[in-house]
Amino acid sequence: MPLQFSDVMLGSIELFCLAAEYESFTEAANHAGLTPAAVSRNVLRLEQRLGVKLFVRTTRKIRLSEAGRNYYLQCKHALQQIVDAEREASGQQVIPAGILRVSMPTPFGHHFLLPLMPAFLQAYPQIQLDLQLSNWNVDFTSEGFDLAIRVRVPPDSGMIARKLIDAELVVVAAPAYLQQHGAPTSLEQLAQHQCIQFILPSIGQNVIWQFKRDGQELDWPTTGSYSISDDILGTVSLAKHGAGLIQTYRFVVEAELQSGQLCEVLQEFGGRSRPFSLLYPRHRHMPARLRVFIDFLMKACETLRKENTST
Repeated sequence: MPLQFSDVMLGSIELFCLAAEYESFTEAANHAGLTPAAVSRNVLRLEQRLGVKLFVRTTRKIRLSEAGRNYYLQCKHALQQIVDAEREASGQQVIPAGILRVSMPTPFGHHFLLPLMPAFLQAYPQIQLDLQLSNWNVDFTSEGFDLAIRVRVPPDSGMIARKLIDAELVVVAAPAYLQQHGAPTSLEQLAQHQCIQFILPSIGQNVIWQFKRDGQELDWPTTGSYSISDDILGTVSLAKHGAGLIQTYRFVVEAELQSGQLCEVLQEFGGRSRPFSLLYPRHRHMPARLRVFIDFLMKACETLRKENTST
């Protein structure tokens, strides 16, 4: 196939990524051993090739344009793949290294994964973690992610999915709310309560509450005056301040239940859960940094399952 890039163009891409990372031509030049003018010329060469502005320039600093950010994410990922290929060819990939981009839902990130990351980096200090907390589904190709953790696995995605945990659902409210409005004792009574809604970003609709009654699984629509989008932890904040009832994962509100800030209701209709799964593209040669991260997380979840079984 014909050559797509010259050595000069590949060098320009590397300098562009440095400038994007440091938001400064001067800093990029210092790290590359060049002058700021040389870095600026290389970025200009890229902009002329692409026909778009990659940076928004002011007298004091630079920042990526929207097109520039998309280009940066893909170039950064592609350059890392080249580094991985060289390490594998030379036998250096025995030591996991490089940037690992991971997307995860906010509750799983705050309450489970982020507390584990210092131990992971202590074991693999040459890995750099780029962590995104978001409830949006990510595009692995255009956004350069290596792995995502999601509740809902897209059908026919061509991705590998591995279940981590089944997260139990509970309905909770603040003592002040229950004192004022009473605790519901049946699913039908939920219609008389403020049920705080979470809007699922991927579909733009309220998440349906889930229960079991007489051994039958039920999806139960609820209503309320409050809706939260993007960050499900916002529903917890509202509930703690007496705004109403929420259905959420037990691990999210475990501390509040133990302290008495929140109280569980409708326990007899519990028992439903949602699975959190790893999602990643199929790799002919999986990078070592991704392999060890997956192994680390699977082992942590297995330990958690054993602890929950024994208690």
